[in-house]
Amino acid sequence: MLFGSLLASYQNFWTTTEGEIEVDHYDYPDVWTSFAKDALMYVFLYAAIALIVILLAVGLFVRYKKPESLRNFTHTALTLAVGFAVTVIITMLSLEFYEMAEKEYIFDIVLWPAVVCVSLVVLGIAAVYIASLFSGKALRTAGIVAGSLAGASLIAVIVCLLVYFASGNAESNNGVEVTPTESLALYLCAVALIAVIVALAFVFGTKDKRGFDSKSISYAAVCIALSFALSYIAPIHMPQGGSVTIASLAPLMIYSYMFGTKKGVFAGAIYGLLQIIQDPWIIHPAQLFLDYPIAFSAIGLSGMFAHVKALDKAPQVQIALGGIVASVLRFVSHLFSGVFAFSYLAPDVDAWLYSLGYNATYVFPDIAIAIAVCVILFSSKAFMKQVRKYSAPAKTAAVLSDKTDADEEAVSDAPSPSADASAQDSASQIGTPVRK
Repeated sequence: MLFGSLLASYQNFWTTTEGEIEVDHYDYPDVWTSFAKDALMYVFLYAAIALIVILLAVGLFVRYKKPESLRNFTHTALTLAVGFAVTVIITMLSLEFYEMAEKEYIFDIVLWPAVVCVSLVVLGIAAVYIASLFSGKALRTAGIVAGSLAGASLIAVIVCLLVYFASGNAESNNGVEVTPTESLALYLCAVALIAVIVALAFVFGTKDKRGFDSKSISYAAVCIALSFALSYIAPIHMPQGGSVTIASLAPLMIYSYMFGTKKGVFAGAIYGLLQIIQDPWIIHPAQLFLDYPIAFSAIGLSGMFAHVKALDKAPQVQIALGGIVASVLRFVSHLFSGVFAFSYLAPDVDAWLYSLGYNATYVFPDIAIAIAVCVILFSSKAFMKQVRKYSAPAKTAAVLSDKTDADEEAVSDAPSPSADASAQDSASQIGTPVRK
């Protein structure tokens, strides 16, 4: 009742006369979008914290009291996490699209193809993960179907965006005009960063000889979904785009460490495309790529030091160094976008200084939180065991699993010191020599 009364209070309005027309002005406009988004963000934040605490507590109990059930618990925990992520995504995106349509931020030519694309991606992630619980054949079939539908819808969105930019609506709707010099600089920066990120991905991904197999595809879907869901839990929002989230980049960083930089960059780019739909601020095609797929594809380089032998015994350092390099490249991408596309927001300040200060305000705190979470997780031997086990190729993983089972069986079958002493006493009594 209290909550209903609070919502009702947001419907208070007052009327003014403009010429011969009476106009209603609500005290709190967009209550069902902005207010709901802000309220649900904290609801999901507390729900996420509660879910993490419960899963950690149960996981520790299972590990020490019933270790043979740890594998089943891991699958159950992942299922619950994915279910929570999909719930957050569907709920928040619904409100996001409603607000965009209401405020006419994006017109029908882009909005509805984007709605279809996101829906197919979210459903595809859920389908791929569910299929991974059955068989490799089901996973491959689901991956092909989901990937084909999502790819086709993404191409449609890109075509609609090109039409949107070609029509001049992007500049007129935002009241911004990008000069030919700024436009050329944006394109050059985008191409240069793509080249750098791809080169680093291949240089540091030379030891990753596997293609996209069923395991890497299913884990990519899980990590993208978790990162996208966590991106909605953002206590700090910047006025011109950007936010500080609760470790939303951590799943992508862990994925890059597990499966290599090439797959990590691909997963980061997909996540960046989803960010376009979540928080669009688009005034130029190259700016779109710099702020979204290019910036977040850089996060896929977080695992670049995973195979450095000098740091094998310090996985925390490996992920931290990779995260720092990835965050610098992401920052550079946003920096170029701010200088050449958004300098109009601060006409009295040097464009480089403005972009430097603005983007540093949220990029580095956001990655710092993600790195801190990763360092804590990577400090756990049990977590690292699972990371190395699940990221290993199928044959290697089977060998590791067999070895682990054999070791556990050997330990269980080994006589205890007390039993050994008893055997010695018994043997001495009957005169039988005991082999040491």
